[in-house]
Amino acid sequence: MARNRRLILSPPAEVWRLLADGHRYGEWVTGTRQVLAADPHWPDVGARLRVRVGAGPLTLDDTCVVRVCEPQRRLELEARAEPFGAARIAMNLAPWGGGTLFTLDWHPLRGPGTRMHGLPVDYLVAVRNGMMLTKLARIAVREHPVTAPP
Repeated sequence: MARNRRLILSPPAEVWRLLADGHRYGEWVTGTRQVLAADPHWPDVGARLRVRVGAGPLTLDDTCVVRVCEPQRRLELEARAEPFGAARIAMNLAPWGGGTLFTLDWHPLRGPGTRMHGLPVDYLVAVRNGMMLTKLARIAVREHPVTAPP
């Protein structure tokens, strides 16, 4: 499992607004080329997000399905990218000062990723996820910065 944590200087409600808008995932999810479709009831349990992912000329279509949704606290997705298998992505938001402590856990569920699971793969996934959280934090702060108390 790869785990990343990031302090985002925006409150959980504002960070959640970004997570709750499936059409915006392409802005912050590293490797996403295009959001192809988002169910209108995203991020309710069972909702799907179809995205095109890739690097250079290599692309494939991926589907994310919401498995757990606790608004402003927790969102768990199952990302499927056939023929590479599937992974569980758990995002947790916790109030931290005026901001949000965002924790992202990634774990392969099936496919080749389960056999390659370990230090080298987890390290690469952690680097990718770190880049993702940096993008998410920049968007959240740009749109909804924490305001200092008077």
